[in-house]
Order: sequence, then structure tokens, then C-alpha cells
Amino acid sequence: MVMGMDLEAQSFNTLDRGRYRRKVQRCLDTLARMLTDGSFSFPRKNIGLEVELNLVDRELRPSMTNTAVLEALDDPSFTTELGQHNIELNVPPRPLAGDSALQLEDDLRAYLDTASTKARDTGSSLAMIGILPTLKHEHFDQKWLTNKTRYSTLNDQIFAARGERTVLAMEGSALPGQQPERLRSYAESILPEAACTSVQLHLQVAPEEFAAHWNAAQCLAGLQIALASNSPFLLGKALWHETRIPLFLQATDTRPEELKNQGVRPRVWFGERWITSIFDLFEENVRYFPGLLPETDAEDPIEALDAGQAPKLTELRMHNGTIWRWNRPVYDVVDGLPHLRVENRVLPAGPTVVDTVANAAFFYGAQRALAEAERPVWSQMSFQAAEENLYAGARRGFDGQLYWPGIGWIPPDELALRVLLPLAHEGLRASDVSDEARERYLGIIERRCLARRTGATWQRDYVLRAQERGLDREAALSLMLGRYLELSEAGEPVHTWPVAD
Repeated sequence: MVMGMDLEAQSFNTLDRGRYRRKVQRCLDTLARMLTDGSFSFPRKNIGLEVELNLVDRELRPSMTNTAVLEALDDPSFTTELGQHNIELNVPPRPLAGDSALQLEDDLRAYLDTASTKARDTGSSLAMIGILPTLKHEHFDQKWLTNKTRYSTLNDQIFAARGERTVLAMEGSALPGQQPERLRSYAESILPEAACTSVQLHLQVAPEEFAAHWNAAQCLAGLQIALASNSPFLLGKALWHETRIPLFLQATDTRPEELKNQGVRPRVWFGERWITSIFDLFEENVRYFPGLLPETDAEDPIEALDAGQAPKLTELRMHNGTIWRWNRPVYDVVDGLPHLRVENRVLPAGPTVVDTVANAAFFYGAQRALAEAERPVWSQMSFQAAEENLYAGARRGFDGQLYWPGIGWIPPDELALRVLLPLAHEGLRASDVSDEARERYLGIIERRCLARRTGATWQRDYVLRAQERGLDREAALSLMLGRYLELSEAGEPVHTWPVAD
């Protein structure tokens, strides 16, 4: 969401906006100086992970109980999200090396077990899934926004900028033997964004290594989604394998049709070019996007830097938090030391803990190998090709065709098995990841490719079979979700899940 910050002001005037624009520019100037001066701490490559979760009631409908669940948890690792049926888990950062991934799996399972117990005490259950298939239009009513100022203000600012209702419109990828389905709907709030529950992967990098790691992440985005899609249903329709991708764009779009026609950039953005520095991304943010939440603090960042302190760059970070790049640059200060991270935002939540860690291991390994390659892959492909891969992987999953230099158009499973899995092994070895962890998690990705089974393909197949047995779509979705939650809690990776019970 908005980088975890809350707001004091609930409305902004023209003076606020002018002050904010000037302050953001001063933050940007400060960042440029810090990059030139070598001001950043970089002891080691830490990784981090955030998981957004749904809460469901006994009938498997959205449960608007995040306040009660968070109070019961009383753990700062769990926080609010946009919708009252969402919570977010922030797993403490750690190095990638050694058996860290194995420990991450254990820790993640322990966190979720605790959260499940506390949720059950409030009459709810956790659902780790990209889009909750039992969501209905009524759940997008503004009254279901989490009761925090930043969420209501963000909602108001996006609608004020656009001046009209949210339009939800997409063409589906047809279920086997069926006709493609089409969604045409509207919403009076940004709550369709809360339908998009994701896993966000963080990697701390040195400033001089940031561009290569971001470019590599962009190259991987389409394949990541194809291998991990888990969001095939929205408002009762079978849509993209990873419907989060178009849904997030539409839910937060500040552009009416006329501005889209002019080519104005959306705030959910893949980007438009390869970069040479993290500064490129922050500078684009400032140049192209007006502030949505123009609140300022008292810090003069250049004075803080001159005083030997790490500036907070509050306005630049808040601004960055309202531009939802699929790979986002992050500036942060921890224990008084500034650092930079790549935040990878393309993955859906779920289906299981082990699938989540496998997706992370694949990303970190392949990203490192691509970032350190002698001839960078992004020097051999257009930026537009990488963006087209994102949409092809999201729309069709394993049935899509992705472009890769030296190969041309290739199915995602074949691209992973032939090219990216070997590179991921190489990258994890270079990161000193233990053989046990590397083989466990990349082995899961390999078997998922061989089975051509993701959370999305499992959901689609299960619903299709339920309908063939005579259930209507709503009943089939509810039945599927109940079985999904059982299998997700059992913890076996999704490529092993049976479709027929």
C-alpha cells in the first residue's frame, strides 16, 4: 500500500500541493547527492517478504474483521491493508545465504499458524490466494475500507483525480471447452484493489548494483507470473490466469478515458525503459505523477544530510508508495542507516507456504544470475518485449508465449526448464544458498513446470469439473475455495494437488 505511513490531514489545498511538490524535489536532490557521495549502508544482501492475506467467514465470504484479528494477534509483524477483509504479514528481513530459505519457510508457517488460530477465535479463517473468488460487488462499498485516514484519503484523491467511477473491464482466458468470459462492472471506491492480495519480495542492493537487479527483475516478471498465477476468478467470472494484473491497474487508475487516449501514464506501471540508476525511477516518479497524498513533514533533508544524519525523505517515499510499479524502488532508513531495495510486486499470495518460498528462491536466484551476466539480457531485448511478456504470462499462464533473446517465442514452462531454472541454480550457488535449500525450492518450480499446474490452473480445472457435475458458478466457486483452503493448510505444493476428489 502506501509504505505503511498514516496521515494527519484529510483534505489538501493548493498551498499543500505546491509545498509538497517543492519538498519532493528537494528530497530528490538529496537522494542524488547521497548516491554521488556514497552515503548508503550495504553490509550484505538482505531479503524480505510481505504476504497479503484474506479473511473469510464460515460461509467462505469476505470477513470484515481485520481490526479484531489484529488486536487478537497483538504482533507488529501483522498490519492492516486497504480492505477490512485483509491483513498483511511482514516477515523480518534476513540474509539469503545458507539455510535461510529453509528457516524462512518455517517462520512463515509459524506466523500463519498463529494468525489462523487468532482468526478462528474471531470466527474467521485465513485465505492465502491471489483474488478471493467469493468476492461480490457489494464488498467494494466504501464502508469496507479499513478505518485509517490514509486509506480514505487515498480513495478520495484517486476519485477526485479521475472524476468518475472505477471501470472494471477485461476479457477472460477461456476455460477448456468454453467460450471466453467478459467482465464489465463499476465500483464507487478503490476497494477492487483490496481484491488483489500479493506476495512482495525485497532485495537490499548496493546503489551501483541497483539498475542491473531492477532490469533483471523486469525481464523476469512475465515468467514469474506465468509460473505462479493464482488469481483466475473475479466477480464470478473466469478471467486472466493472474487477474490481479489488470485489476490493480483499473482499481487505482487516476485517468479518465481522455487522459488514457493522450498516453498519460497509469500509476500501476511497468515502466518504459531500462535504467542505469535507481535515480532514474525516482526522477520519473516526480516528473510524471502528481502527489496523491501531499502531506509534508518538518525535516529539511539536505540539512539532515549535512548534519551527518540519514534523511527520512518522507515525501519522496510517500510519493513512491502511491506509484505501484511492478518492480518498485525503495529507499528506507533502518537503525539510522539508509539503504536501497528492489521490491518485486508481481506475485500473488499462495497457494502454500512452500510454493511461496519456492517462488522467492526462483526469483532471487534468476535475478542474480541475470544481473551478473557478462552480456545483460536486457541489452538484447526491447523494454516493450518485457512488458508484453508480463501481460502474456498474466493472461494465459502456461498457455502464453513469452519472448526471450536467442530463442524467440517460447512457452513459459519450456523457458523455465531450458533457460531460467539453470540460471536460478547458478544465482543461488553464487549467493551461498545451501544445496538443500536450492534443490528443495527450485525442484518444486521444476515439477510445477513439468505438471503445468499452478494455483490458477487448479482453480480453473476444479470449477470446470464442479460445473460439469451440475453446480452453478457461485456454488462451484464456494466449493473450490473450501477445498483450496484445506489443501493450502495441508501444505503440499500446488503441483501435487488433486482436481478430482
